[in-house]
Amino acid sequence: MKAAVYRGRGEVSVEPVPVPSIGRGELLVRVECCGICNTDLKKIQYNLLPPPRIYGHETAGVVVQAGEGVRAFGPGDRVVVFHHIPCMACFYCNRKLYAQCETYKRVGVTAGWEPAGGGFAQYVRVMDWIVERGVEEIPEGVSFERASWVEPVNTCLKAVEEAAPKQGELVAILGQGPIGLLFTMLVRLRNAAIAATDAIPRRRELALRFGADHAWDPLRDDVVGEIRKLSGGRGADLVIVAASAPGIVEQAVSCSRPGSRILLFAQTSDQERIEVSGAAICKEERTLFGCYSASVDLQKESARLVFDGIIAVEDLISHRLPLDAIGRGIALALHPDGESLKIVVLPQRMS
Repeated sequence: MKAAVYRGRGEVSVEPVPVPSIGRGELLVRVECCGICNTDLKKIQYNLLPPPRIYGHETAGVVVQAGEGVRAFGPGDRVVVFHHIPCMACFYCNRKLYAQCETYKRVGVTAGWEPAGGGFAQYVRVMDWIVERGVEEIPEGVSFERASWVEPVNTCLKAVEEAAPKQGELVAILGQGPIGLLFTMLVRLRNAAIAATDAIPRRRELALRFGADHAWDPLRDDVVGEIRKLSGGRGADLVIVAASAPGIVEQAVSCSRPGSRILLFAQTSDQERIEVSGAAICKEERTLFGCYSASVDLQKESARLVFDGIIAVEDLISHRLPLDAIGRGIALALHPDGESLKIVVLPQRMS
């Protein structure tokens, strides 16, 4: 099969590799669509993990082989595959902090070498504990492209659940890339007012289309001043930081009110540093917190939101690329132009 192999120093090479073999309780899935996610981009750009690896974890495809003992799925089933599933029995699982579970941190989907998701390949091996609780069947009539959104929607839904926006609150969402726009759609379902920011005009237009009440350019507009005008001079009740850029966390603090909540969602690299006033957090009683990865408790709900078309995820796809064009997709995702948004890879296609 063909796979996009991370070779280190930011290099990804499309090359032939063996089709993974599976064991008892496992699945072999033919990958039909896999989204390019910012967490994988950071691992490639900053060389965060040793090569070789095959990344890609927003995976939708077709079961082609089921290992001994598998009863829930068989050849021909169309499925979405999660790559992290917790043990449900440890200290962190008992507190529903699933992303801190040691079993959760073990990636359970691979296309070869150290498991890393494997979705940027034509076939993936799904390990037994993922098969047990981390595979969702795709209903008839739902495209693989739409289905590939179930995992990223889960991560955002988890964050929204923890941030708990309420009707009547003002929520600022900083960044309107694919993740920021998911947040806009999900917060709109909670009937909160939304103020969105992004430097790209097309993304601000989409923010307004998908539920934002206001959308500003953080490089040109007085975001802090505008939010204070909307809030009686106080600031936003909740700020969601959905992008990673110098100064964005400081801006989140500046545009929030005393006693507000500030959610960091995009700050996933150990190389990122933030500096904020201690008094702005302590004296002004703000809550600054993070949220990372998916929740097994929200797996069915995230699938429902995507499969039933409650959130318009397919409208966020700007590029559909064959596997051998993944280098272009990575470059475009790292340096978006005025039209690019979500980029998905179709591994069964080649240029």
